[in-house]
Amino acid sequence: MSIASSRECASPFVLWARRAALAALPLLLAGCVTSKPLATAEPPKAQPAPAFAPAPAPIASIGPAFGEPGNAERYGDSLTASEPYPVKAINTEKVKPEFLRQTVPNTTGEPAGTIVIVPSERHLYLVQDDGTALRYGVGVGREGFGWSGEAYIRRKLEWPDWHPPAEMVARDPHARPYANGMPGGPGNPLGARSMTLWQGDKDTLYRIHGTIEPYSIGKAVSSGCIRMMNQDVIDLYDRVPLGTKVVVRS
Repeated sequence: MSIASSRECASPFVLWARRAALAALPLLLAGCVTSKPLATAEPPKAQPAPAFAPAPAPIASIGPAFGEPGNAERYGDSLTASEPYPVKAINTEKVKPEFLRQTVPNTTGEPAGTIVIVPSERHLYLVQDDGTALRYGVGVGREGFGWSGEAYIRRKLEWPDWHPPAEMVARDPHARPYANGMPGGPGNPLGARSMTLWQGDKDTLYRIHGTIEPYSIGKAVSSGCIRMMNQDVIDLYDRVPLGTKVVVRS
């Protein structure tokens, strides 16, 4: 979910072009291809498909559960102390309240421990065992609208590398410098975490990942899969084990 540095002195134009290419990466990200897995889960045994509940009614937020930290703490920069790279604080006033992490009633019809993604809502739910769900705001790219169904988390990656697909490298000059990969870090468009979704032994190429554009959450973005604010994707990553079932609803 390394790039060798140049051995020659680059001209000012080349340096400008490189900076422009890096700035364009979040808009160009496609395929959500990552590397450096920390762990890999075996394909789960086939299970009977659960009965789906009727389409959820509008969900009224019940906010942070008693004793949970508030938004200022959740989206501050406190995670930086435990991470290899800075996790920048987010101004939550620039994010619509419905896309901030919060506890809501579970109306997904799925059992505890399941992740449910509803791209049209720009929401991801993690079902709890007390009749509630943790709801996170997400940004959805064209790849995020291109697949639905059931899968499971097979790989979890911290500060993943980004590897653009070969077809993207062929057609887009901005991606060519990263044909061999872009190392994970604060400038990587995949953000602080990535979770890869598989069906059996097949990679769906669908990813839940972080972003360096936190204010794109809640929006339909130009490319990518399911992006989350770095604070949220770290929180989700720490809560779910390998093998977690993920339901993506069309």
